[in-house]
Amino acid sequence: MIGQIIEKEHIGDFRIIPAAEDRTNSLHDKLLAAQRLGNEFKSKTTIVFQTEDGPKRIETTVWSLTEQYLQIKGGVLIPLKAIIEIDF
Repeated sequence: MIGQIIEKEHIGDFRIIPAAEDRTNSLHDKLLAAQRLGNEFKSKTTIVFQTEDGPKRIETTVWSLTEQYLQIKGGVLIPLKAIIEIDF
């Protein structure tokens, strides 16, 4: 899996930018599954997203999902267009 591992508390230290390829549609089912895992089972998901400093990877619980964003703990929003990979 690509991406430098960072703590989710440090997401704000990086400028999130769109990934080279918008994978929102192809990752849709995985995003919904990650939200369900977070809400029903408190399971963590690995999320790789693009920043100006290159791909970053976090392991966290997905709280909610909108048409444009994935929300994690603390109200942190990650744009779906920035997500490169998602795994659980």
